[in-house]
Amino acid sequence: MTSTIRASVVPFVIEAEGTGVAQTLVSQGDNKHEFTTDAYPAFGGKDEAPSPLFYALGALTSCNQVTAALVAKDLGITLGKFTFTIQGDLDTLVLVKGEEGNANFEKVLVDASVETDATEEQFTTFVSEVERRCPVSQLFIRSGLEFHNNWKRNALA
Repeated sequence: MTSTIRASVVPFVIEAEGTGVAQTLVSQGDNKHEFTTDAYPAFGGKDEAPSPLFYALGALTSCNQVTAALVAKDLGITLGKFTFTIQGDLDTLVLVKGEEGNANFEKVLVDASVETDATEEQFTTFVSEVERRCPVSQLFIRSGLEFHNNWKRNALA
């Protein structure tokens, strides 16, 4: 798979193989990272590794934290410890039973807290910019699901 891209565009490539619903995936690049997926027994798996749905939600937390670090640098604020709880509500009737409808999450709730020295005004700008600039948040938001992004500012320890 090749493409012509701008110098500012970084291609992210995954190669995968598997049997049944389990896969082994390898990220391509200088450092190849291997990870596995499986599914709950109700979806045909053995639940021996996180499901792709957990990876999608985990990607949302991780991408928010990476984006937050970039935004904080731009705003000149300091960040400390992060905590995230993310919930994705999925009606499984389309996936499991093949019913008509939308196979996407119906709703995703992000609860995040971060230690920071940001003022209230800086923190409001920070949260808005993290949401706008985070590629994974934008995947969820632009998919049309109900997306709630709640951030709490804690004093820097």
